[in-house]
Amino acid sequence: MVRMQGNPDHPYTAGALCTKVSRYAERTHHPDRVLVPLRRRGPKGSGEFERVSWDEALDAIARRLGDIAARDPQAILPYSYAGTMGLVQGEGMAARFFHKLGASRLDRTICASAGGEALAATYGAKVGMQVQFFAESRLILVWGSNPITSSVHFWSLAQEAKRRGAKLVCIDPRRTETADKCHQHIALLPGTDGALALGLMHELFAHDRIDHAYLDRHVADWPLLRERALAWTPERTAAVCGIEPDVVRGLARDLTTLVPAAIRLNYGMQRTHGGGNAVRLIGLLPCLIGAWRHRAGGLLLSSSGWFRHVRDTMALERPDLLAGRRPRTINMSTIGDELLRGSGPDFGPRIDAVVVYNSNPVAVAPQSRRVAKGFAREDLFTVVLEQFRTDTADHADFVLPATTQLEHLDVHTAYGHTSVLFNEPAIAPLGEALPNSEIFRRLAARMGFDDPCFADSDEQLARTALREVDFDLLHHQGWAQLPVPDAPFAEGGFPTPDGRVQVNAARHGVPDFVPPYESVSSAPELASRFPLAMISPPARHFLNSTFVNVQSLRAVEGEPTVEIHPADAAARGIADGSTVRIVNDRGENRCTAVVTDRARPGVVNGFGVWWRKFAADGTNVNELTHQHLTDIGRAPCFYDCLVEVVPA
Repeated sequence: MVRMQGNPDHPYTAGALCTKVSRYAERTHHPDRVLVPLRRRGPKGSGEFERVSWDEALDAIARRLGDIAARDPQAILPYSYAGTMGLVQGEGMAARFFHKLGASRLDRTICASAGGEALAATYGAKVGMQVQFFAESRLILVWGSNPITSSVHFWSLAQEAKRRGAKLVCIDPRRTETADKCHQHIALLPGTDGALALGLMHELFAHDRIDHAYLDRHVADWPLLRERALAWTPERTAAVCGIEPDVVRGLARDLTTLVPAAIRLNYGMQRTHGGGNAVRLIGLLPCLIGAWRHRAGGLLLSSSGWFRHVRDTMALERPDLLAGRRPRTINMSTIGDELLRGSGPDFGPRIDAVVVYNSNPVAVAPQSRRVAKGFAREDLFTVVLEQFRTDTADHADFVLPATTQLEHLDVHTAYGHTSVLFNEPAIAPLGEALPNSEIFRRLAARMGFDDPCFADSDEQLARTALREVDFDLLHHQGWAQLPVPDAPFAEGGFPTPDGRVQVNAARHGVPDFVPPYESVSSAPELASRFPLAMISPPARHFLNSTFVNVQSLRAVEGEPTVEIHPADAAARGIADGSTVRIVNDRGENRCTAVVTDRARPGVVNGFGVWWRKFAADGTNVNELTHQHLTDIGRAPCFYDCLVEVVPA
């Protein structure tokens, strides 16, 4: 392994590689890689381990899990997310293992479930535009996204559209690097995106700028939306969002005069109490103006729903191994409370064991003081499959060395384009590292699970995971393209039961603005003590917590920081570069203040997701976030958080 570069022949990414992934060689060959099994020899959280053999580790883990399962297998919890998004090394063999065991199930909500469930409730699935046609759009709203740092292939298409004369508008509480390159930046208050969407709808309905024919044919119950939107005048919208009324009027006018108009929505704006309703409202905007008639019009939040016909989750994960059992489901976003809860009739047995893979919950889960306290329980048996000694691995009883993407076989579906992808191992696993799939195979054997499916190879798992895909072509070329139409919804045909967009969706009703849990207007008593709203986007050079320990990236990122507007800083006696305390009732985080107008007045930007061990006070911004969930999708509200910032 010498270096990483993008494949110039891939039709969507065209050889572009983000800064983070370009350092993957450094990450794979990092001197701190965990390359042998480790057993804890110090207190939980101390990071003190001793080397053991694979046989010793697996025998001890199987014995302990077996003892717990004999009492109640639901006392065992898997905890995983997107450390790898591969179908094989993600939930392939792992899901089979936990289904056979009868362990508690994990509700994987921590990133995208509010927006994903909301989009599916509206459109029937997580589907949208073909990303390449943004290059032909005349208006692009970049909403809740910072693609310069998180979606470089989309950003190159947006830049092409800009060169052709398109107008780019960034909607984000923070003046991001992307906002710098757009024609207009709308710095709304956190959690008010749904209000802005309703205000835009008011203007479209009030001035009859809607596509009646498209609505009548392809959008069910749309008059119910009109009734709701007409209450949201530009003045009311502006007051809620913290912007000027003319901004609402002007953007609504652009939506109908700069045709085709397209929205690149991302998951930043759905991490508040009303995030699900906001996604539904924004998702309906292209329908009102008939933008779906054009291949360069519409919306893209996620393309993952296009893969629903080729991804065979049931065959891969084998829920039939539950054999009729119905284990409880634990929400990963409330893991702090769940680990500290005892047993009870309403929620089942206490969690006695956690097996963590593809995640770092002590750093990334909300209200991390409670998460760390839960993982510090001496009676909690914790196994972590990892490449490094993360904050979570430091709390493990056993750390098992896992391979990186360069060392194992996998297949991936996408959420920004419509190619299925093949992950060819480039090098042999370093040290004694094993793929996740092989670790769970060996654990299954130790547990006495003799079903033939536990002997499937990684290639067999990959072939099982995909149907209607030419696997030989996929393997040879590295990707295979899905046959998605250029303008998939020009004539309706949405993947809902009746083929129409759902305004009055089952279980969710007609979408409306849902205010944040914590804001100056919705929680005035709390705001009297903690008057600043905080959002906590990932630091530019990190991918959540994955690349935090890559020295070259951490050197560029510098240190944990919080951006604060000059007016807010002056009122608190805070100087640029000084050490400050961000505080609320849940805890505090010390970091360095950056006084800048990238933060709007009344809002601070605390960057994540630093490993706690790399911070001077052993905390990160999740010390301040709460465990309340979104209106739709049971997701966390990372950007729904009131704080105060004071000199340290």
